[in-house]
Amino acid sequence: MSATDVIRITHLGKDYDTDAGPVTVLRGISFSIHEGEFVAIMGPSGSGKSTLMNILGCLDTPTSGEYVLNGHSVSELDHDQLANLRNRVIGFVFQGFNLLQRATLTENVALPLVYRGVARHERNAKAESLLGKVGLASHVRSYPNKISGGQQQRVAIARSLVGDPRLILADEPTGNLDTHTSQEIMDFFTRLNREDGITVVVVTHEHDIAAYAQRLIRLVDGKIAYDGPAAAGLHEHAEVSS
Repeated sequence: MSATDVIRITHLGKDYDTDAGPVTVLRGISFSIHEGEFVAIMGPSGSGKSTLMNILGCLDTPTSGEYVLNGHSVSELDHDQLANLRNRVIGFVFQGFNLLQRATLTENVALPLVYRGVARHERNAKAESLLGKVGLASHVRSYPNKISGGQQQRVAIARSLVGDPRLILADEPTGNLDTHTSQEIMDFFTRLNREDGITVVVVTHEHDIAAYAQRLIRLVDGKIAYDGPAAAGLHEHAEVSS
């Protein structure tokens, strides 16, 4: 494994037991994501992209194969070790924002630091600094229901950054946003990647969102159908679809 690999998966498989019998969702896929990459994961409904994102985020476990995150083989970690690794290495951004409605924006952003035992004044200071970074310095004491959807996603991004992660995992981060706001959010991810060197992995079904990435991984029926430059992969798919 390269010293610059943040993610390496090898022959990764995932099955689910259903009333109709076992269903295979991922079929022995392998790839690495290097530090500083911006990767989009695409695929039709049922292709396995959401399952893959959950495994990458240590929210689910594979049935077979190996997942190495930041140099640690995930299957060898106990529950507490895994939670600690996830909290230190990964920042999550979800389509639904996942903000606590009764907590201020500062409290929402600071939440991951609560689990690290960081003192309140220290975590709130960092949260307010990050809210300033995403353009919400004047809203630090506001509540989620008092701001727009685009602003709520900025709060979610600030929360994802509060633990100084090496990796941002964003699952359909613009799915609930209009076109202009989606562009603003993706521009911000691009700056985080280019200026701060944070590795960004975005799951999306939208071609214009995937176009922000440098690399595209396309899943079809639980297998990798394409892994290469995003521009070429999107162009190739557009030609096939037309």
